[in-house]
Amino acid sequence: MSDPLLSDESLMQAAGRGDMAAFEQLVLRHQAAAWRVAVRCVGDTQEAEGLVQTAFLRILDATERYNPTASFRTYLYRVVTRLCIDHLRKKRPLAVEFLPETCAPGPAAPARLERAEMEHAIQTAIGALPPKQRLAIVLRYFEGLSGAEIAEALNTTRKGAERQLARARKRLEPLLRPLLEDRGE
Repeated sequence: MSDPLLSDESLMQAAGRGDMAAFEQLVLRHQAAAWRVAVRCVGDTQEAEGLVQTAFLRILDATERYNPTASFRTYLYRVVTRLCIDHLRKKRPLAVEFLPETCAPGPAAPARLERAEMEHAIQTAIGALPPKQRLAIVLRYFEGLSGAEIAEALNTTRKGAERQLARARKRLEPLLRPLLEDRGE
């Protein structure tokens, strides 16, 4: 079994030498984040699961050739984002449907319903963006990646990533303005 304290890059190199427990550790560490990016991009949980599985299979195939020039996380996001972009080019995405949880009556129920409606509106607005802009927003605001990491994941320059974010914000602003006005912000 691999040491859980090893860096992602060390685990990837160990996987390249045939240590499947090391690769399993990488998958366990990063599958949730990869899935979040994919589901926010393609809007379908099952399709996102398939894309993430494909991403990890491609990474497994590349373990022997892996050269840690960037963080493993950035490398993973690059593979996932490429798969998402290819998927979106082939199929028009549908907005993710977030159904509000069944709420017990009480003072917290309206707040939960309002939050679910707001999340749905935000996800619908993000779903209307072109793929690279959508991924830039997801990587920045949902996954917390830096500009350099986004650039690496999207296979562009830092300036290119900043332009994608700026364009996405500009497109989102009119879509989300009514939501913010309803909240008094």
